[in-house]
Amino acid sequence: MTSPLIDAAPLAARLQTPGWIVVDCRFRLTRPQAGRSLYEQAHIPGARYAHLDDDLAAPPRATDGRHPLPDPDTFAATVGRWGISNADTVVAYDDASGAIAARLWWMLRWVGHERVFVLNGGLQAWQSAGGPMESEHPIWAPAEFCLGEVRTDWVVTADDVPGELQRGAALVDARAAERFAGRSEPIDPIAGHVPDAANYPFSRALDANGFMRASGELRGELEPFTQRPGGLIAMCGSGVTACHLLLALHNAGLGDGRAYIGSWSEWIRDPRRTVAGGDAPAT
Repeated sequence: MTSPLIDAAPLAARLQTPGWIVVDCRFRLTRPQAGRSLYEQAHIPGARYAHLDDDLAAPPRATDGRHPLPDPDTFAATVGRWGISNADTVVAYDDASGAIAARLWWMLRWVGHERVFVLNGGLQAWQSAGGPMESEHPIWAPAEFCLGEVRTDWVVTADDVPGELQRGAALVDARAAERFAGRSEPIDPIAGHVPDAANYPFSRALDANGFMRASGELRGELEPFTQRPGGLIAMCGSGVTACHLLLALHNAGLGDGRAYIGSWSEWIRDPRRTVAGGDAPAT
């Protein structure tokens, strides 16, 4: 299985290669325009900018989580406006060890585009390797990006979750342990987790320098989840770092799990859904 990651040196060697397009996904949840401002100050040469709220999510309805998926056709139009065609290879990066870039990686594959990677170690790794930066806004022509086979089976809804858990699927929450346990909740109005979910913080897949840990190490930790009936379903606060967990799963050679995109911020919208608290096992 091809790794979903690319290191700084191979990307630098391909940066001027036609058909290779870089997308900057930097974002700050508490300051939604900060990522775009950072992009305008400096970015990898030729990079487009993807805004999490505007480009990688739809406006949430009252019953949605914070980052629902856009309509596939709407997303395809956005990708085309970035000048990306179905023949292009996309490299997504951020400055959060892939936590946001993984959302674009997953969404492109969700609509059938497999030629996509995440920059391992993010912008920090690029700059540490001496990769160039530019402040000029790149110019490109729009392209035609056609939907492939949309993987509707990769998406789990809130209504699906109870039945999936009853059948034995592993619902794995990628939020930090203190949020999962309900000891801290800085973002959402209710703390805790979905009953019977397990916790695997997305940061656990990273080493101390923000690079993805070795695939063999990840395989040993994540494979038990995949062997459950129904496999692994990733969730988090709003369906973003859940995609990072799926990136780690893919990098471990364990294939593709599924995503509960609505995640915790959607689960708590309905008071009839039960909430659990206290520490829960990570396996």
